[in-house]
Amino acid sequence: MDVLNKVPVREQDAKVRATNFEEVCLGYNKEEAMEEAVRCINCKNAQCIKGCPVSINIPGFIEKVKEGDIEAAYQVISEASALPAVCGRVCPQESQCEGKCIRGIKGEPVSIGKLERFVADWAAQNNRKPEGAKEKKGKKVAVIGSGPAGLTCAGDLAKMGYEVTIFEALHEPGGVLVYGIPEFRLPKENVVQKEIENVKSLGVTIETNVIVGKSVTIDELLTEEGFSAVFIGSGAGLPKFMGIPGENANGVFSANEYLTRSNLMKAFREDSETPIMHGRKVAVVGGGNVAMDAARTALRLGAEVHIVYRRSEEELPARVEEVHHAKQEGIIFDLLTNPVEILEDENNWVCGMKCVKMELGEPDASGRRRPVEIPDSEYVIDCDTVIMSLGTSPNPLISATTKGLETNKWKCIVADEEFGKTSKEGVYAGGDAVTGAATVISAMGAGKAAAKAIDEYLSNK
Repeated sequence: MDVLNKVPVREQDAKVRATNFEEVCLGYNKEEAMEEAVRCINCKNAQCIKGCPVSINIPGFIEKVKEGDIEAAYQVISEASALPAVCGRVCPQESQCEGKCIRGIKGEPVSIGKLERFVADWAAQNNRKPEGAKEKKGKKVAVIGSGPAGLTCAGDLAKMGYEVTIFEALHEPGGVLVYGIPEFRLPKENVVQKEIENVKSLGVTIETNVIVGKSVTIDELLTEEGFSAVFIGSGAGLPKFMGIPGENANGVFSANEYLTRSNLMKAFREDSETPIMHGRKVAVVGGGNVAMDAARTALRLGAEVHIVYRRSEEELPARVEEVHHAKQEGIIFDLLTNPVEILEDENNWVCGMKCVKMELGEPDASGRRRPVEIPDSEYVIDCDTVIMSLGTSPNPLISATTKGLETNKWKCIVADEEFGKTSKEGVYAGGDAVTGAATVISAMGAGKAAAKAIDEYLSNK
């Protein structure tokens, strides 16, 4: 076998998948997984673990895959991660565990993400569950939000023996996993729902349609509802816009709204009652993973799609795999391009977008070269739909209704990085509500750290 190169992973053909919402990547079977696992050299001082925000024992689980003992591999992973089937699909492994893999110095790193996905999918198909708490602590903890941070924190606390209730504002649990990430990247029924069921099997209660700050406040949870601590993992669902002329035209959406309609409300289905814009030509402004998700969704709904980004391809914040998949599917990249106005027809519908060409100047505070406008380079992109994918910030409702909870100028909750402790006693926070929009796995890392800190706080109380 070739130890320098990954075992290739099967994918749907680009032309076929561009017309459906089924999963793009088909993953490994057992033989392929075992063959890939042999490439791991089982380092004693494993750098991959250091690259993992939830510190999965990666060589430990891969060793079990090598032996063909997939059940044991699953138990190793589930000690550290509540959402392995999700992480195996959407984690930026190339910059985390695989980015640190020693095998990657000469040749390609081990496909850690694909192996994790295989193990988690095997466990779901064979109805294996993570192991719960041996004894109960007799204390209640409230978790706000059922996204990756909330689910991880709740799962870890339940394993420690706490009685955990998650409060979710939407009608379905899962947070960004259900409203943000499309079906073709993260199947809802077979992956997300099963992982949520696993968390519930540990004894976690999930209450949906509860808007903390409206239905109940954090102070009420602590003083009237009998909770000893609260974790805020409410995400960042408030979209940002550019503030350019024409942004209020009909046919301009935030990526958040567009994706929620498709992913959570199933607007892509013929039988859905939720409408969605079936654009002829769609311009997506932004270059992150969410922009790729919105663009690839619009393509599947029958549009010609342009991604408009003001820097070059090297600076695209999206995962390399997502950019690669988008290009394969026929999405057009208008790079070094910045919108300055959205044009409207007499009925206030989008009919084009005026842009200027950019060039890269000196590096800015982010370390990336700053885009500078080229004079007299204006031109118009023909489009009838514009999707703004410029990042999100936390909804200020929780901070506005909680006394003594400090926020920063971006309306993010201030919490220490190591433990998620906020300015209010007994209240912890993590994930996008603290950092602004980031990755699923970094939110899980924050949920994990907070669970440990809450346990220490309540043990000493």
